[in-house]
Amino acid sequence: MLPGEQEQFLSYNGEVLVFQLLNQKLVEGASDKTMNLRVRRMTFNRDTKVFVQKSSGAFSMHDSHGKIEILCCSCTTDSRTGLILPCVLLKKRKRNNVKYLLLLLHCSNQFEQLFHFKLDYELKEDVRLFAGPSVLWRHTDKLFYISSNTCVVQSAPVQLSSVVWAGEIVDEGTVVLGIRTACLPESEDADEFSISDRAIWGSEFFAYTIQTQKVLTGTCFLPHAYSRVVSSVYVCKNERWKRQLRISLVAITRKNQLVWFQNGLPKGVCELPYEKPCSVETAVTSGNDLLFIVSFASGNTCVVQRRDSLQVASKWQKVKSVLVDDFIGSGSEQLLLLFKDDSNTDVLSTFKITDLGAVHYTSGIDYKRDVPAAEGLQENGLLTVQALETRLQAGFASVRELQQHLELKKRVILESCRALIDLVEERTHILPKAKEVKCRRWYSGLVSLWDDVESPPHCLSKETLAPQVPEHFGENLWLRVVGDNLVVGVKLMESFYLSLTDVSLSLVMDQDFSSIPPIIKCQSKIIKLNKAFSALAVSSCQVEPPSKKMKLDLHGKDDLKNEFCKRPSGVQLGGTKTVIAVTSLSPLLAFHRVCCIVLLHAKKQKHWNDGLQESKKITVLCGKILLSLEDISNGRYSVKMLRDDSYCTGSVEDILAILAVSVKYSFQVVSSECTLTPVNSWLLGKMECTPFKECHDNVFCHKAGNVYGTVFNWSLKSPFEGVLTVFCRNLTVLFQCLHSLTKVLPPSCHVKLLRCGSKGLLTEQLALALEKEILTSRSYFSKESKAEKCLTWENDAGKKINNASLASLLATEEGVQHFRKKFQNEREESVLSMNQTMSGALYQKMALKIAEAQLSSDMIMWKLS
Repeated sequence: MLPGEQEQFLSYNGEVLVFQLLNQKLVEGASDKTMNLRVRRMTFNRDTKVFVQKSSGAFSMHDSHGKIEILCCSCTTDSRTGLILPCVLLKKRKRNNVKYLLLLLHCSNQFEQLFHFKLDYELKEDVRLFAGPSVLWRHTDKLFYISSNTCVVQSAPVQLSSVVWAGEIVDEGTVVLGIRTACLPESEDADEFSISDRAIWGSEFFAYTIQTQKVLTGTCFLPHAYSRVVSSVYVCKNERWKRQLRISLVAITRKNQLVWFQNGLPKGVCELPYEKPCSVETAVTSGNDLLFIVSFASGNTCVVQRRDSLQVASKWQKVKSVLVDDFIGSGSEQLLLLFKDDSNTDVLSTFKITDLGAVHYTSGIDYKRDVPAAEGLQENGLLTVQALETRLQAGFASVRELQQHLELKKRVILESCRALIDLVEERTHILPKAKEVKCRRWYSGLVSLWDDVESPPHCLSKETLAPQVPEHFGENLWLRVVGDNLVVGVKLMESFYLSLTDVSLSLVMDQDFSSIPPIIKCQSKIIKLNKAFSALAVSSCQVEPPSKKMKLDLHGKDDLKNEFCKRPSGVQLGGTKTVIAVTSLSPLLAFHRVCCIVLLHAKKQKHWNDGLQESKKITVLCGKILLSLEDISNGRYSVKMLRDDSYCTGSVEDILAILAVSVKYSFQVVSSECTLTPVNSWLLGKMECTPFKECHDNVFCHKAGNVYGTVFNWSLKSPFEGVLTVFCRNLTVLFQCLHSLTKVLPPSCHVKLLRCGSKGLLTEQLALALEKEILTSRSYFSKESKAEKCLTWENDAGKKINNASLASLLATEEGVQHFRKKFQNEREESVLSMNQTMSGALYQKMALKIAEAQLSSDMIMWKLS
């Protein structure tokens, strides 16, 4: 390196970025200078086994004293576009203060100055760059940070002695993990072990969130007992599991140790070969091996491998820099070690690329004189390792299959022994049923072969099976009050629901009011909530297109609409189904106190021996609900949606009630130039949304005004495309939400309203609807044609008989009389055959079924158009 030259290295998308700060005089003999920040993009050439320059760029700055330095560089997220780009933090010394500049490097090698700030001191302790881009540092046991959004230095209201890690945590944003003096609580509500650790060591771990400005407990990261020895931390994995934060990390200590922690508990430890470790990072190799790269203050580096236990796999000395990336383009990560070499000014001329496996490139080898031997050894070694890995994976799969087979044999033998013991002791042996098999882990996969076989459809008799209603078909009956709406829900057992179609609820007043009808007008919906609370599927009745009219008056029944509320064939059957009825609350409150009976209406499928199905309507009593004005005034049935630790509290019934009174709209958001990160920030920020504790994918809007109570679901298909689902009360609220969203989206984004259901699913439904329409028409007309054919056949047979015996009949008087009588009967039968009639009830039933099938196919066709 030349005098007055500074150099920093950074890996980005398989490239090595070399940042150099060079001095240049503007005029010969003048004191003013221009500092050029130069960047070179270097890529590894696998043919020549050296780094070559791909492109370069520069950024000029005026400096009269030549006191500009490169403080640090890192790859961070640009909040404007969502892209990860290299950032460089420069320090410029002046007489009374120090000026800092944050530069962002674009793919075109153009530098962009995001912001600058001045301080009366120099940044020396725990300087880090994070998403935004933003700068974070520690000074006099205080935490300071500045972001590109505000460009103002802010101070966190916490005291800390050191920062061991800063990064992104799921559902929390940017989190800083630090160490501070222990703050013992006055009450003993906290964990006793945590309190004792803090009391003994006098210090504790804590986590501070930059966006929400709240303090998290540090015990989910590390026990407080390690606060005196840990110097640096690297978080490998973080996730939410049952509303709890689960974290896996490695930490290096001042005792020259590397410790592996999982969910706040130590799982492994390794002694490091050198003293004073300063940083740790990870790499995932081609064999899915997780490597921990530890750098030391002396310039040494070691790699710790995690398999059965933590152990040092390799170590090197006189290392200037260690970079982790896919430098050879193999799809996995490798280590690039840059060594100190005083004889050569170019640091990239002395390097080593390795993943401690098949990949191994070292500078200083004359590949030109021995190219065949070096390339052959490299390729043969790589092919050998890949073949051995494939054989090893196949062997593991065979071993697992054999183990499962042996376990199944053991269970069969054990059940046979139990049956033999029951036979000897003259007891009746009860075999496990299919439902018991699913519930008991011991009998998993073991099903009776003779007692629990269901009869196939063709074995059924001509008579239909009578619909049987189980004694406990509903698991829960509940009610909620949302605004002026009363929501009543019945949670159904899955085994009962699968055999039903056209499910709906009705409310009937239990009191004797002669002046009003007892049936309460309500709207029914079916809501499916997955067991993992990962998604919601609401089946709402789609209205008809404006140009289409009802073909028949169905006497106020919603049979045709309910046809479209059936479960689509693409939806999995797992999960909980809830039938909900929504009605107006104010008419019921006029009676001050009213009791209603909840009835469930459905069609139960019945099978014939020819494979055809027919449904029979059933009505089941679900229970009674009691409403009083006093209970509603006291908020007994109100929906309670409060904030608790960045979550929206509320039971599953509260969530279902909110969705039942809302209208669902889905929008496709596509961006061609930048990622869609502003949508999530808009939901959590401007709209003041918090995720439900029961289902994190859906967020509840707490913003005051009309939009309060709106539920959003944001699903990303790719960084540039997503689907926003809105559950709102009316169109006014929807327009307000869309107007607010368009303000934060870039002008190039496109928002498109999606019709209910995917195109493939609607095509499948259309095919089924057309098939049903054809079968319905054929079933009725085939019966009439059969009757006409039978009558015609009888008439034709009679004519043949009469023609054959015509001569003998006309020979005598008795024959003539008999022929006249036969002729009269034949005339009457002919008149009857020519004037076939149909009863009015049969014609009405036929017309209703055909119109119902035609309306079903027309509705689905309208959705596809």
